[in-house]
Amino acid sequence: MKWWARKSLVIAALAIAGIVVHLLLRFAAQTSLFISDLPLLVVLVIGGLPMLFDLLKKLLQREFGSDLLGGISIITSVLLGEYLAGSIIVLMLSGGEALESYALRSASSVLAALAKRMPSVAHRKQESEIEEVDLQDVAVNDTLIIFPHEICPVDGEVVEGRGVMDESYLTGEPFQITKTKGSAVISGAINGESALTIRATKLAADSRYAKIMEVMRESESKRPRLQRLGDQLGALYTPVALIIASAAWAISGETIRFLSVLVIATPCPLLIGIPVAIIGSISLCARRAIIIRSPVVLEQIATCRTAIFDKTGTLTYGEPTLTDQVIAKGFEQREVLALVASLERYSKHPLANAVVAAADKAGIALPEATDVSEQPGKGLLGTVAGHSLQITSRNKLAEQNVPGADQIPPIAGGLECVVEIDNRYAAVLRFRDAPRSDSRSFVKHLGPNHHFNRIMILSGDRESEVRYLAEKVGISEIFAEQSPEDKLAIVRKETALANTLYVGDGINDAPAMMAATVGMAIGQNSDVTAEAAGVVIMDNSLTKVDEFMHISRRMRTIALQSAVGGMTLSLIGMSFAAFGYLTPVAGAILQEVIDVVAVLNALRAAFPPKVMHDL
Repeated sequence: MKWWARKSLVIAALAIAGIVVHLLLRFAAQTSLFISDLPLLVVLVIGGLPMLFDLLKKLLQREFGSDLLGGISIITSVLLGEYLAGSIIVLMLSGGEALESYALRSASSVLAALAKRMPSVAHRKQESEIEEVDLQDVAVNDTLIIFPHEICPVDGEVVEGRGVMDESYLTGEPFQITKTKGSAVISGAINGESALTIRATKLAADSRYAKIMEVMRESESKRPRLQRLGDQLGALYTPVALIIASAAWAISGETIRFLSVLVIATPCPLLIGIPVAIIGSISLCARRAIIIRSPVVLEQIATCRTAIFDKTGTLTYGEPTLTDQVIAKGFEQREVLALVASLERYSKHPLANAVVAAADKAGIALPEATDVSEQPGKGLLGTVAGHSLQITSRNKLAEQNVPGADQIPPIAGGLECVVEIDNRYAAVLRFRDAPRSDSRSFVKHLGPNHHFNRIMILSGDRESEVRYLAEKVGISEIFAEQSPEDKLAIVRKETALANTLYVGDGINDAPAMMAATVGMAIGQNSDVTAEAAGVVIMDNSLTKVDEFMHISRRMRTIALQSAVGGMTLSLIGMSFAAFGYLTPVAGAILQEVIDVVAVLNALRAAFPPKVMHDL
C-alpha cells in the first residue's frame, strides 16, 4: 500500500533508470537494438501498465481528462516500436504526478507545521502534585501548568502567575500578549519566560488550535469548482489534440506524426497547476491568519457584487468608547473624568474600560479609590480623593431625588451612564461603539477596486445606532433592528439578484452567512459563526478581508496562466509535430519542459506578493 501511494515517484525513478541504461547500452556499449531496448520494455511493462490501468478506471467512470492522451500515446508508441518515446511519456506522466504530490505537500506545509507544533501531553496539577497526562485526557476545569517557552495545550483562563504569550502564529500579529489572572489563553500560543497556571475552559479537541487544524484539513479535502474548470478545459483540449493528430496522419500518411502530436499534446501535469495554485493560496491565507474552510470561495469572491455587513464587531471594534461628556454646573470635566476612571478601574462593566482608556489618553493621573462596591440596582459606588461617587443609570438616579437631577440632558443615541459626586448630579458620560480605523477606507474602495455594486449594513441594533455608523463609514443602505430570521430572508433575496458577500461575527449572523454566496466570519467570537462561514478571519481587521480578496484574484490569474498558457504552448508544439518538425522523443521532452514550467508557475500562489492589500 505504501508503494502504491508513492507509485508515481517509483515509476518516475524506474523510467529515468531505464532510459539512462538504454542510452548507455545503445551509444556507449553499442549493443544490438534488441538488447538496448530491454530496459525500455521493462519501463513500459512495470511503469506503463499501472498507469494504463488507472486511465482505464477513469474511462469506466466516464472521466475523459487530458491524461487520456498520454495513455493513447503510450499504446501507440509500443505499436510503432518507439519504445524510447513511450518510456519518456511514462516518465512525463509519473513525474508530473510526483511533482504534483510534492507541490501540494509544500503548499500545504502550514497544516503539517500546525500538527507538528501541538504538544501531546499537558501538566495537570492536583493539590500539590503535577502529573503529565495525554492531551485527550484533559477535562474542562482541570488545573494545568504551562512551563516557560512551552506551547499552550488547550484554551483556558489564567488563575495564577503573570507573563506574556506569543500568539502571532495563530493571529498573524507580531505582539507579545500580557497574561495575568483572569486572562484568556489560547491553545497553540507560546508561553514566555514565566510559568502560568491555567484552568482549562475547553477540551483539546474543541480548542482554538484544534479548530484551525480541523478547518485546514477540511479545506484541503474539498475540491472547488475551479478545479472542475480544469477538467472542462482538458475535455475540450483532448478532442482537439486527437483531431490534429489524426489529420496529420491522414494528410502525411505517416503514423509517426500521429504519435508525435499526441506526445506533445499530453498535458496531464499541466492541469495540475490549478489545484497547486488553489492549495498554495490556502497555505498563504493560513499564514496571513485567514482560514479557508471552503476552497470554492477563492473563486466565488471575485463574482460577488453585493457586500452585506453586520455592524457590531464587524465594521466596529465591538467595544464602546467614550464619545461625549456632559458636565453639570459646578464641576470640571477633567476632575470628573479622573474621579470616575479611578473608580471604574475596579469594575467589570463593559463601559469601564472605555472610561479608563479615555483618562489614559488624556494623560490624567488616577487617585486611589476605596470602599468600592458594585451592588445590583445601585451601580458602582466608592470613595475617591475624599469624594463619594456613584455611577448608575438616569432612572436609578431619578428615584433617589438627587440635587441637580433636573440638569440631566435628554436621551441621545448610544449608551450612557450618570455620575453622582458627593450626592449631587455631576455628569452624563456617553459611549458609542467606534468604527474600525480601516472601515471607511475599506468600504470606499470596494466599488472601484473589487467591482461591488451595492454595500449595505444588516444589523439587529437600533436604527439610530446603525445610521450613525453608516454615515461614519460611508454606507447609505441600511437594515436595522433585524432578527436572525429577518437577516436570513434579506440575504436570500439579495443573493437571488446577485452574488453576495456577508461579513459578520456573532451567532445571529450564522444563518445569513450560510445563505450568502460567500460567508465570512471576522474574529473568533463565536464557534457557530466560524462553522457557518466559508472564510474565517482570525484577526479583527478588515485589512485581512481585503488581503483575502487579493489572494483570491491572484490565485485565479495564476491558475489560468498555468492551464491556458501551457495548453497554448502545447498547441504550438503540436503544429510543429503535425508538419514533421518534431519527433516523438523531442516532443515528449518539450512537453515535459512545458509541464514543469506550468507547475512551477502555479507554485507562485503560495508565496506572498509585494502588495497584499490596497487600503
